[in-house]
Amino acid sequence: MTELLKQDFYDYVNGDWLKMAEIPADKPATGGFQDLVDDIDKLLMAEFDHFAQHPEAIPAGRMEDAIAYYRLANDYEMRDKLGVAPVKPLLAKVAALNTIDDLNGQLADWVLEGLPLPFSVDVDQDMKNSKFNTFFAGPAGTILPDKTYYKADHPQGPQLLEVFADMTQQVLVKMDYSTDEAAQIVADALAFDALIVPHVRSSEENADYSKNYNPRSFGEFTAYSSHFTLGKMTEELVGTQPQKIIVTEPEYFKSLDQIANPENFQLMKNWMLIQVALSFTGYLSEELRQLGGTYSRHISGVTEAKPQKKAAFYLANGRFSQVVGVYYGHKYFGEKAKADVEHMVKTMLGIYQERLENNTWLSYETRQKAIVKLNTLGIHVGYPETIPAYYDKFRTKTKEAGGTLVENAVAFARIVREDNFSKYGQEKDRNEWEMSAATVNAYYHPFLNVIVFPAAILQAPFYSLEQSASANYGGIGAVIAHEISHAFDNNGAKFDEFGNMNNWWTAHDLERFDELSKAMIAEFDGIEFAGGKVNGTLTVSENIADAGGLSCALEAAKKEADVSLEDFFTNWAKIWRTKAREQYQQLLLSVDVHAPAKLRANVQVKNIDDFYTTFGIEAGDGMYLAPEKRVHIW
Repeated sequence: MTELLKQDFYDYVNGDWLKMAEIPADKPATGGFQDLVDDIDKLLMAEFDHFAQHPEAIPAGRMEDAIAYYRLANDYEMRDKLGVAPVKPLLAKVAALNTIDDLNGQLADWVLEGLPLPFSVDVDQDMKNSKFNTFFAGPAGTILPDKTYYKADHPQGPQLLEVFADMTQQVLVKMDYSTDEAAQIVADALAFDALIVPHVRSSEENADYSKNYNPRSFGEFTAYSSHFTLGKMTEELVGTQPQKIIVTEPEYFKSLDQIANPENFQLMKNWMLIQVALSFTGYLSEELRQLGGTYSRHISGVTEAKPQKKAAFYLANGRFSQVVGVYYGHKYFGEKAKADVEHMVKTMLGIYQERLENNTWLSYETRQKAIVKLNTLGIHVGYPETIPAYYDKFRTKTKEAGGTLVENAVAFARIVREDNFSKYGQEKDRNEWEMSAATVNAYYHPFLNVIVFPAAILQAPFYSLEQSASANYGGIGAVIAHEISHAFDNNGAKFDEFGNMNNWWTAHDLERFDELSKAMIAEFDGIEFAGGKVNGTLTVSENIADAGGLSCALEAAKKEADVSLEDFFTNWAKIWRTKAREQYQQLLLSVDVHAPAKLRANVQVKNIDDFYTTFGIEAGDGMYLAPEKRVHIW
């Protein structure tokens, strides 16, 4: 075992688990994060079932409507009886279009309904004036996960398109289109998708999200299309004529006339039709639910659809996520744990400040500005005090009142979109969470300069009062410091303490930071994994955050009286334990900004000097990296 430790630390820590672990048939992976998700799913599904059978036990508030929505989702007998009828009115709206002018006559309403268009619009924070919300416009999505999948030599792209086409044609036939009609609709949709592909960015290009900030005047934006009344649509959505619109991908909009025009209107119409048809299969009959998930299961290697009850729970939890999250947080997240985690966050912030003060490659000027940003960082632990106001408008129309699952889903989605566009020009609420407290994750928001740690992640193996302090620092401590590090990764470093995109670095410091970022890119780039290779540029921001998180958490652990570096490093490797299907791993290599879990565990510890002394790692060992190649940023 000692030899294995020196050759592959991840396998040493997780080998026994990897041999025994089985990936659930309805999931692409299992492991540390996924196991917690499964546990929380089981817990909350039991709660939902209890409330569905005992309405008198439902707590006051929006949980009543969440459970009513769950009842509709879980009534597969009614869903089978209704068949495709609930989605027919939406399909009819698309079918009724004969020209782009027909669409222009209802364009704003089309957006609010969530119906597909060859572009997207929404309201979000202005990256250079983050206190206020502004209007954004972006491209349409592609059928395949990333534009790189469309390359002729991609090992999966052509087959995935075949799977998608076959599934979609079958769905359309089930929705009462003839076989010939369905085949033509799918062919047209794929042809329109092919028009979109050349003009959108890849996941690697989008990894630098500062590239999304491309302000355009109202006139410049409306001039992008000779056929869509973009100006009228925008004014109707936000009630005024914006002086500035942020176009996330200008090259796409420069080609909008080439992509969508009267000559290829039929292609676009049929592309919109399949978007509607596929987006609702999960809300219809069991046959369509199973069929409509074929492509997504194939791309991730999943062998079975979710069981009916779990699928119904996911629909209800997804729609009422913050309602459910606050319920979960109040019931299952104790004040002692909240206080302990908040103490760890403050400890980590103190460590980070010390490291900034003692930093040897930053100038005094840049260090002071970094410390200001650190001290302005907002901290949210457990669950939010309030949830978005739009939940107050969610009123589930029950089966007894004649409501259907699709009818409610469409109504609630429209409420959310109306709420989004109503916030144009308003101040952004820094205390509003963008993740449910029942989510096993954490995040840093660069435009708000806040870190958020939902209750669901604050349990073993990440955190437990039963674990040693060192193990907790190697788990949740490293996660906390990881999120802090995002404030200073290659993306976060471009934003100041107010969340504004603003260069607060000296030219020399920025040049040095770029060099260190390139070293992190090189450390991961090209590593072979799951039949593919890691893209160091795509994953650099998360790798910088992992490196900063691990080193800062280590320093905090060493300040504890009962420090055990073995516990620290072992739990770091344990939290990343993952067993995943190869198709899913290959998908993540293409689109995920995170490196594979095994590499997050193994590569980062090689950068830490204490790892070598703790476990006696020497030159020639698989876990050895020469000192001059070890990357140290934060």
